[in-house]
Amino acid sequence: MGQMIDFARADGATARGYLAEASDPQAAVVVIQEWWGLNDQIRGVAERFARAGFTALVPDLYKGASTVEAEEAHHLMNGLNFGEAAGQDVRGAVQHLKGLKTATGKVGVTGYCMGGALTLLSLTMAPEADAGVVWYGLPPLEYVDASKIRAPLMAHWATQDQAFAISSVDALEEKLSAAGVRYEGHRYLAHHAFANETAVGPNRIAITQYDPAWAELAWDRTLRFFGRHLG
Repeated sequence: MGQMIDFARADGATARGYLAEASDPQAAVVVIQEWWGLNDQIRGVAERFARAGFTALVPDLYKGASTVEAEEAHHLMNGLNFGEAAGQDVRGAVQHLKGLKTATGKVGVTGYCMGGALTLLSLTMAPEADAGVVWYGLPPLEYVDASKIRAPLMAHWATQDQAFAISSVDALEEKLSAAGVRYEGHRYLAHHAFANETAVGPNRIAITQYDPAWAELAWDRTLRFFGRHLG
């Protein structure tokens, strides 16, 4: 099991995060939360990366807050300074992991939903990152300076996503291509949050739906991608 730790943001201020250490780490990954906060589900993602050989750190972007209510999650997300979260918290997490002992010393960034948007922003603000994987989330395109993305990027998109329109993905991919970003995109006949195993049953948000088959395929692709670029 992992533990909460303190680490330094890029500006030197103290941040908190959940660290799941691999027993024989090949590399490391920053995992960025969905809009719910640092909850058990995202801790589980970090633990899964650790079992696969990647020490994982989840920055606590909401400073201890989390929720299961969509209205409160929306409120928490709207109160987050995305530029600061990407350029200070996530970059600091990358720098912290760079200081840990792993086989290669390389660090990737990945995130889901809100965390996917922050992954894209982080790749423009954290030059130390060696690779990134986005899961069904992107910021307004005017905030994505693709010319600053130097690390290879993979993304998983849901064609039935009602939170992030696939037309926005088309526009993003055109922008990435024009900037010469090393990019590998995958599209799945799925709904938003298809990789979140808690998005099931009558209590889930209506636009979300876990799909175990697509989730496993996307996970396998992610591990192979990180294996190539962080290994």
